[in-house]
Amino acid sequence: MKKAIITALGLAVFSVPALAEVTVKDSWVRGTTPAQKATGAFMEITSSETAALLTASSPVAGVVEIHTMKMEDGVMKMRALPKLDLPAGKAVKLAPGGNHVMLMDLKQQMKKGDVVPITLKIEGADKKVQTLEIKAEVRDLATPATQDKSHGHGMKH
Repeated sequence: MKKAIITALGLAVFSVPALAEVTVKDSWVRGTTPAQKATGAFMEITSSETAALLTASSPVAGVVEIHTMKMEDGVMKMRALPKLDLPAGKAVKLAPGGNHVMLMDLKQQMKKGDVVPITLKIEGADKKVQTLEIKAEVRDLATPATQDKSHGHGMKH
């Protein structure tokens, strides 16, 4: 009887689906002026399985949203997204001029060299939600939209 219970418990452990492995790299936040109340956070997210970025939050901002930018009638427009799809095995780049995390109602100036904690909520295809804590380095206000400093500021979960 004991052997049957141990075997059943062992099988139950192996049948629990694992959360998708999500890797976040090159996370950074654009610096701000003292009076500026909003900025963007950028990164590259890769999930081993199909998933979605549901929300983001940070103690430095009163409001945090996932945004996209698209050209409409010759005008670049920004809008909030309900979620951002993360296709299995494909890197999704959040970058200036495209998808990004918008930090609004800032509680302080974002100064070059500071580190901003950001919490990401990722939902897997199985509807299980995992929380990722990342640290994003603040870069200079004048950082070009195309600059890529992939040098180990990422986290793997």
